[in-house]
Amino acid sequence: MFVDRTRIRVTGGAGGNGCCSFRREKYVPRGGPNGGDGGNGGSVYFIADSRYTSLLDLRYHAHRKGASGVHGQGSDCHGKTGEDVFIHVPPGSVIKDAETDEIVADLTEDGARYLAANGGRGGRGNARFVTSVNRAPRFAEKGEPGEDRLYVVELKVIAEVGLVGLPNAGKSTFLAAVTAARPKIADYPFTTLSPNLGVAPLSDFRTLTIADIPGIIEGAAEGKGLGHDFLRHIERTKVLLFLIDLGDEDPAATRAILENELAQHSDVFAHRPKVFALNKADVSENRARFDTVAPDFKNPFLISGATGEGIDELLEFLWATVDRIRQDEFVEEPPQQDVEFVFEAPFYITKTEAGFEVKGKAVQRAVIMTNFDNEEAIRHLHKRFQRMGLLKALKRMGAKEGDTIVIGETELEYHAE
Repeated sequence: MFVDRTRIRVTGGAGGNGCCSFRREKYVPRGGPNGGDGGNGGSVYFIADSRYTSLLDLRYHAHRKGASGVHGQGSDCHGKTGEDVFIHVPPGSVIKDAETDEIVADLTEDGARYLAANGGRGGRGNARFVTSVNRAPRFAEKGEPGEDRLYVVELKVIAEVGLVGLPNAGKSTFLAAVTAARPKIADYPFTTLSPNLGVAPLSDFRTLTIADIPGIIEGAAEGKGLGHDFLRHIERTKVLLFLIDLGDEDPAATRAILENELAQHSDVFAHRPKVFALNKADVSENRARFDTVAPDFKNPFLISGATGEGIDELLEFLWATVDRIRQDEFVEEPPQQDVEFVFEAPFYITKTEAGFEVKGKAVQRAVIMTNFDNEEAIRHLHKRFQRMGLLKALKRMGAKEGDTIVIGETELEYHAE
């Protein structure tokens, strides 16, 4: 089963909780705090792997989660970091944010990876909070939950030549003749139900990667037939090979239909080099029509996928065209530019009917990792807000005693410094 589009939810592993512990040893009074930190949670990555050709594995495992960090222990024992999770996808996979439909990664090379969800930070043990004024802190941080994201993964196969044609134009026969691919071939329309990829060997150890998609019919760009669902697979190709049956009533009209559907699907095809091959020359009636039909095309090739006639010349021409495009695409790397650092405010405050809402990564993390069952931990959070300047900012915005302050999913009550 070929799957080229799926949704997947990824969740980073939660960080382990810090430990609140004190050294208790014979003849060692007031040994002091020795609670260890919790381990960080494992992150989730997408990684391009050439061993994979479909997104089938993601379809049946639609939620991937990083391993949680281990909780800290006494005697300054820190918890183990959770293992990262790698989601293997075929090269050519496009990762989109499911909510905004924004492309966040395009994994075209084998081994390329994208950090999909960060693991949560491990909570600090009470040994981390020792100060000159508080020699025996009796609280520790909770582990931070991992990041939770929803993605859409689309596969666009990576090929150098894309086959375009109506159903039964002979695309599968051509692919089987020039590569080791074995697509289904039959005498009825829409024999090809999923994209096929093949590698055509040429002399001097040269190869040409060719992609075949289901036949395109008029209205495919509007969702008719099967071609619309798979047109994305030839978006990456360097050359388009139009295979047109010489037995068609009007081959020029067929070419116009194909070009129109490609143009409606995407603008990327507007300047893509096009090569035309008039197929099924093994039929005598078709061969007789070639001289009449050829003037409607730009230097068309007369071929037969069944007998192999004209195929070698066509492959050499395709190779030369692809190689020329490769040379044109080669550009020296620009000199490395200085990195610009952009200041990001630590928090943002919004006035609401019930009080105020505070947003900001540092503020939300501090709240999530606080144990609200421990009064000392709450006092520590209050001091952190003071150091951040959050309490002064709320006061300037008119916050009054008892106002509700919403931070993430937690509601707090405002008290002046």
